[in-house]
Amino acid sequence: MAGLHELRFTEEKPLLRGQDTELENSDAFLSAVDTDWKEHDIETPYGLLHVVIRGSPKGNRPAILTYHDVGLNHKLCFSTFFNFEDMQEITKHFVVCHVDAPGQQAGASQFPQGYQFPSMEQLAAMVPSVIQHFGFKYVIGIGVGAGAYVLAKFALIFPDLVEGLVLMNIDPNGKGWIDWAATKLSGLTSTLPDTVLSHLFSQEELVNNTELVQSYRQQISNTVNQFNLQLFWNMYNSRRDLDINRPGTVPNAKTLRCPVMLVVGDNAPAEDGVVECNSKLDPTNTTFLKMADSGGLPQVTQPGKLTEAFKYFLQGMGYIAYLKDRRLSGGAVPSASMTRLARSRTASLTSASSVDGSRPRACTHSESSEALGQINHTMEVSC
Repeated sequence: MAGLHELRFTEEKPLLRGQDTELENSDAFLSAVDTDWKEHDIETPYGLLHVVIRGSPKGNRPAILTYHDVGLNHKLCFSTFFNFEDMQEITKHFVVCHVDAPGQQAGASQFPQGYQFPSMEQLAAMVPSVIQHFGFKYVIGIGVGAGAYVLAKFALIFPDLVEGLVLMNIDPNGKGWIDWAATKLSGLTSTLPDTVLSHLFSQEELVNNTELVQSYRQQISNTVNQFNLQLFWNMYNSRRDLDINRPGTVPNAKTLRCPVMLVVGDNAPAEDGVVECNSKLDPTNTTFLKMADSGGLPQVTQPGKLTEAFKYFLQGMGYIAYLKDRRLSGGAVPSASMTRLARSRTASLTSASSVDGSRPRACTHSESSEALGQINHTMEVSC
């Protein structure tokens, strides 16, 4: 493993008790800043998927496709992150597609009694229908928790459709009997929203960040159909091991072939799972980002830090070498933070990049490129 690279950010502090958040006004929170989002219900082999999309595919540029965690939907999981000003500066160069797990979107009809919720493998197998429907050539996936598991499984089954993955709070392990029993017991003694909250937030957050937690409790209770949520929760807790191994550790090891950025807060309940996932991935194309002063939802409490890390990740694949930095008075300029990472991590791929985010796809997976040989290594970042 390469040495630790420490990046310091000073422009943002985590959301703490007493601070205003978008969640405090549910109507405002559930209203997208952009008016260009379009909703679709897409037929798949395992039922309908609700999807919202902005933009249209252009050339060889991938789409950014997201998948939310259990207990949430795309709005509850990603609105704060994608509405962050600097993130909008990135996403305006891409088509963005948010996928809601079956029955989890706001206003979803309740599934009938006896409905068989898709398995985690089947949820992954539904994603190609979305890609085909919109004519995407490939995607950069951003998943959180259960959504990260789904996108990782999708990338294992359909590697040629995935350009890169940002996986937050991923747990690659299936539930053992002890875990299963603990989940069942928790379900008997706690309400479903409280059970889900213990998955999303650490015990410290549940005690100390009460306003944020209460906002999510209300949203989970009032926005997501509780019957449908219970089905998704049960299926996630019945998942199998992701079945990945670092190349060279076992014969015919399977792992993610695309560039991967793993993200977890330093005070997150998913920390151990993400660390283990990192140990099972190819160190030549994996970045591990552990965010200081961040809990179970870094995309909500630290959107600025995560946005900057996402810039680095895209630049490492050859996208978006230059972005307008809102903190500087000039026009389109190299981001100082991106340049700083480029020096510490790699020979820059700016020659293959452009401001509109397009670049030859072969850059991502070419093993003959000297620049990529320098880029591709596991980097553990504390920020």
